[in-house]
Amino acid sequence: MKVVRSIVITALLTGATALMSGCSSGPSADELAQLDQLKAETESLKKEVAAMQAEKNSLESQIAKKREELAVAENNQKLTRERLNSQQ
Repeated sequence: MKVVRSIVITALLTGATALMSGCSSGPSADELAQLDQLKAETESLKKEVAAMQAEKNSLESQIAKKREELAVAENNQKLTRERLNSQQ
């Protein structure tokens, strides 16, 4: 019986200590300032990511256009060689 009572008391004290140390009345002014700073930094990074994504899309579009131009140039070169060879 003493062992059970001792375990129950220890559990209650541990639980009370955990509740008292884990709960506060609310965030401090410093914590709120940090939160605001992190929110601003997050928004800034989101904008930077969006700008980089737009730049990536633009570059990919330019690459696709250059590849098309290269394919046309290679085809023209092939046709020119064939015509030169057929004239000889």
